[in-house]
Amino acid sequence: MTTTDIVTVYVPRDSTALALGADDVAAAIATEAAKRGANVKIVRNGSRGMFWLEPLVEVSTGAGRVAYGPVDTGDVPGLFDAGFLGGGEHPLKQGLTEEIPYLKNQERLTFARVGVTDPLSLDDYLAHEGYAGLKKALAMTPEAVVRQVLDSGLRGRGGAAFPTGIKWQTVAGVKASQKYVVCNADEGDSGTFSDRMVMEDDPFMLIEGMTIAAVAVGATEGYIYVRSEYPHAISALNEAIAIATENGYLGDDILGSGHAFRLQVRKGAGAYICGEETAMLESIEGKRGVVRAKPPLPALEGLFGKPTVINNLISLASVPVILARGADFYKNYGVGRSTGTLPFQLAGNIKRGGLVEKAFGLTLRQLLEDFGGGSESGRPIRAVQMGGPLGAYMPPSQFDTPLDYEAFAAIGAMIGHGGLVAFDDTVDMAQQARYAMEFCAIESCGKCTPCRIGSTRGVEVIDKIVANQDRPQQVHLLRSLCDTMVNGSLCAMGGMTPFPVLSALNHFPEDFGTPSEKAA
Repeated sequence: MTTTDIVTVYVPRDSTALALGADDVAAAIATEAAKRGANVKIVRNGSRGMFWLEPLVEVSTGAGRVAYGPVDTGDVPGLFDAGFLGGGEHPLKQGLTEEIPYLKNQERLTFARVGVTDPLSLDDYLAHEGYAGLKKALAMTPEAVVRQVLDSGLRGRGGAAFPTGIKWQTVAGVKASQKYVVCNADEGDSGTFSDRMVMEDDPFMLIEGMTIAAVAVGATEGYIYVRSEYPHAISALNEAIAIATENGYLGDDILGSGHAFRLQVRKGAGAYICGEETAMLESIEGKRGVVRAKPPLPALEGLFGKPTVINNLISLASVPVILARGADFYKNYGVGRSTGTLPFQLAGNIKRGGLVEKAFGLTLRQLLEDFGGGSESGRPIRAVQMGGPLGAYMPPSQFDTPLDYEAFAAIGAMIGHGGLVAFDDTVDMAQQARYAMEFCAIESCGKCTPCRIGSTRGVEVIDKIVANQDRPQQVHLLRSLCDTMVNGSLCAMGGMTPFPVLSALNHFPEDFGTPSEKAA
């Protein structure tokens, strides 16, 4: 390598990497390169999702990208001394990025470009199969596009796992002067970050997926509802929308097809309940985020009373690869009715936290051990919560359950958004159950009594159980209260809060000071 050779160095712009000092590392590399006369081009890519190695610096070499991490500014001079621009040996060297087992053992369909490209380079996106799906969709009839999504088996990547194609088919079949496509990117579940990573690290993929949806159902306006806690995502989306519009991928005449689709970002104000689709619609319309009664379904009377496709971000981000490669390609991944892949997110007391995109069918234990490496503390993992703060707490006896929507439903658990929070054996499960009720009390929209009052009473009852105040009667009362919340709440906020509460009571009764009292 001569001083005239340009070496491309990748430093992530993902907010996880930024929080760990990626901007300072990029600046230090630029300064050190200038000092040494090295010709370096720094590309701010997305994160590879291996968060324990962030900031992960990659260097482009003849053999492929070589990774170094986690890199601190103080490491930079030593990296240059070791010849890292040529892939030189250093204690922080992780080898070829693609060969790191955590990454190599994944099936990245939705996240194929994440960490590989410059998120805001349209040229990069196009060079990596970007907009291939939209171009195919524009050459098909809207009915054929819907059929591809139906045939792929794609289901909502949120809580209910409802078939995406059914929603599209319903909206497509309604005659209306205006239709909308809304992306629910209000990623509020604990331990989740896949939506944020797509928005920050591959925003054109979401834009393409929403545009395909618009073409399929005849919508001309779209909204991405993003939580205010995601400023980097909001900035990246707005910039990507402007670039896509300028280049004819959004606007009044998409790629000369005659289809119009305009897209804008709406910022939420931090209410968890606005992750519920009808409360989100209320918020987009400028109203208080309160759950609507159904019917009417949003597919028929949604945003501003018009037919609306509402999908989670990962559902929409999965669409481009389905259209580009075909429904059969996609549904060959996964098991049973759980087709395709899901980006699982490993958080909590876990050694190797990060994002793992795998086909459905692997087990929770494989995620925790093969990818996560066990607990960060080194102690046994005692419980895992899947599906956010309303998901059940799963004990080790359930860790071999396949990650499949039906298999999880059969044991009273849910996969939800794919977020996983691990706890070691020092966790107090009674306190975790109390937290679930308290969370519901704080975040409830207040519209229905079972959720609004039930959650408040639930906290009080759990406190009495722990304090041994007429414990058997209080346990009976807690179960009865949970039954009322499940069957009487207007939406999943109150209806699912009993999941973590009852799972903690059933699987970890000793933490409540009571012997096992599992419901028959």
